Amino acid sequence: MRCALLSVSDKTGIVEFARGLHKKGIEIVSTGGTAKALSEAGVPVMLVEDVTGFPECFSGRVKTMHPMVMGGLLFRRGDQEHEKQAKELGINPIDLVCVNLYQFEEGIRGLEEGKEKEDQRMIELIDIGGPTLLRSAAKNYDAVTVICDPADYDRVLREIESNGDTSKALRRELATKVFLRTAAYDAAITEWMSEGKNCTAILTNRRDLRYGENPHQEGAFYEFFKKEPRWKVLQEEKMMSYLNILDADGAWNLVSEFSEPTAACIKHANPSGVASHNSIAEAFQRSYDTDRLSAFGVIIALNQTCTGEVIQKIIDQKIFAEIIIAPAYEEEAIKLLKEKPKLRVIMVSDIGYQVLGDKHQLYRSALGGMLVQDEDQSRITESNLTLVTSKKPSKDQIRDLLFAWNVVKHAKSNAIVFAKDQITVGIGCGQTSRVDSTWIAAKRAGDRAKGAVMASDAFFPFPDSVEEAAKNGITAIIQPGGSVKDAEVFKKAEELGIIMVTTGVRAFRH
Repeated sequence: MRCALLSVSDKTGIVEFARGLHKKGIEIVSTGGTAKALSEAGVPVMLVEDVTGFPECFSGRVKTMHPMVMGGLLFRRGDQEHEKQAKELGINPIDLVCVNLYQFEEGIRGLEEGKEKEDQRMIELIDIGGPTLLRSAAKNYDAVTVICDPADYDRVLREIESNGDTSKALRRELATKVFLRTAAYDAAITEWMSEGKNCTAILTNRRDLRYGENPHQEGAFYEFFKKEPRWKVLQEEKMMSYLNILDADGAWNLVSEFSEPTAACIKHANPSGVASHNSIAEAFQRSYDTDRLSAFGVIIALNQTCTGEVIQKIIDQKIFAEIIIAPAYEEEAIKLLKEKPKLRVIMVSDIGYQVLGDKHQLYRSALGGMLVQDEDQSRITESNLTLVTSKKPSKDQIRDLLFAWNVVKHAKSNAIVFAKDQITVGIGCGQTSRVDSTWIAAKRAGDRAKGAVMASDAFFPFPDSVEEAAKNGITAIIQPGGSVKDAEVFKKAEELGIIMVTTGVRAFRH
């Protein structure tokens, strides 16, 4: 290796990296700000214009797009014709390229000025030479080492120091990373240029799963490229399946609705039991007790640190759980979990999974394409409620109504939730009629429905669900409102002595 071209917008670690290359006798060629940073640090550097014989121009828009650079990257080493042409043209090989791109994605997140100024600033953040250098070097990875991430500096230096050059395996790996990076970069530009009319999600880091929805289907999990992983596995003797991850995601999203300690038991993407309590262990016990029959092979989610007491309850009651997911685990909990080696343990953060800017977006394939929507980040508080009956809810009823609303948002439509004392006592969901879901919730609640409140994820098309609620002792109902029969529904609640409030926000989940 004789020559390295360094041109970076992120200067993190570049001086140390260049110094390491120089110590191995590698000549450094650089541009603009990078060259200045290296020179000031005492690293010998040659300017690109000294290689090309042509100055940087047009406010730095043209620096490296020159045959002396492109040829030095792309000619095939060992190819007699290429070697001959390179010699005739006076083109010297460039053996390593280190480039990270103008920070276009960061620019999107920082948009604040008027549209005309925004457009001008964003256009100048579109890197042309950088992606061309990276892609050229990556194409010729057989001989050229390419780096687009400062995190790779150390291992590249280690291989050079040990072997005098990088291995072909490392060069291919780094080239793959480059094509991922440039694809994601172009996707961000495309989405901005089209004002959101075109969207591309770049996926990487495939994780094979035990199977898909069924054992005969292959399943895999991918991360969004350049986004922080949202979760990590602490224990996984038995490989996770597609549904395990889908249920874990639903469980975590549900408990994340609550600020107070809350636990949820999830089965087939629906809650079987949810409870809030000042003790996370008690919240777990109450969520499990709500529907023990359904909670066989359950996913358990906690929005607080998992304590040893929670795990001891799982062990003592011989609860069969597939996954437990929480933001952290006590040392005692980790120790006890070793007694349940088949229980997968996930630690999850609130980093989020936005693909572009600050939008949290959800993706689902459909009809040979992709459906994209913003995540439902609506938050209903007491101030958002509209009372539509003469009878007013008590403080405890308001607490339970809001609790039930936060749960019903995470049950499949049509969804009905009965709750009392911040515990779900009956859940009906995934039915083709709302009254069917009410019947199921009532059956599961039994006598516990008396004095409970009810949440509906969408409006009541008819008063029948309100009548069914009254038969089972429901005292208050929260629902979005917006039906053409609202007046009839409100009147029926008034006649039956049931308090009713509306949110003005629907909470469908399919």
